[in-house]
Amino acid sequence: MADTNPIDQFKIKTIADISVGDLNLSFTNSSYFMLVAAILVMGLLAMAMSKRALVPNRAQSVAELMYEFVAGMIRSTAGDKGLKFFPFVFSLFAFILMGNMLGMLPYFPAPDFKGFTFTSHIIVTFALAMLVILVVVGYGVINHGLKFFSFLFPAGVPWPLWILLTPIELISFLSRPITLGVRLFANMLAGHILLKVFASFIVMLGSVGALGAIGAVAPFVMVVALTALEFLVAFLQAYVFAVLTCIYLSDALDPGHH
Repeated sequence: MADTNPIDQFKIKTIADISVGDLNLSFTNSSYFMLVAAILVMGLLAMAMSKRALVPNRAQSVAELMYEFVAGMIRSTAGDKGLKFFPFVFSLFAFILMGNMLGMLPYFPAPDFKGFTFTSHIIVTFALAMLVILVVVGYGVINHGLKFFSFLFPAGVPWPLWILLTPIELISFLSRPITLGVRLFANMLAGHILLKVFASFIVMLGSVGALGAIGAVAPFVMVVALTALEFLVAFLQAYVFAVLTCIYLSDALDPGHH
């Protein structure tokens, strides 16, 4: 039953039990896949650019295309000034994208030889979202001082309306890490549950004889279609996370622009 349970794929499993006092620092399957994602991103980019040439090979072309894609994303949302955040945005995009794609491989080499999607856990996506907000606030305060918080007082609005608008702006700003983290988590969680549910239909129908095997064709087609859709969603969610990060960083670059 564990094999067809759609929730079983999200379980955190301890690989190495590590404790410091009452603090649990165990190395888990989530830690493993995050480490693998980071190593793969760095390794693939290093290999792609190790033999740079004027006429790039396929690996170099992919790396350069990815570079231009993220750079164009930053320019279109935060302007040329935003390129100072390129390493940060590129790292986030590549890390999330790799994590999403690894989750699509059901038998990726792992201690239990099962796929795992760390971006389907709210604690991971919320931590990434909080990192973005801390960078935004930190850069904004360091470079603009208290002027950074001018977004709480919309320009061109009579000051009595600030009593109404300022709390709304504050709530909107504080909700950013929540919406940023929940969007990624919810999309990856829902997609993987759907895939598992339809895959379990194939197993159940296929085990009840010839008639069931014929009936299993429909869920099989759905699994194939959903798998293709999930690969697209895996890319789009990394893209949306990166785009929203760029938009939030533009606020740190120019607090009064909105």
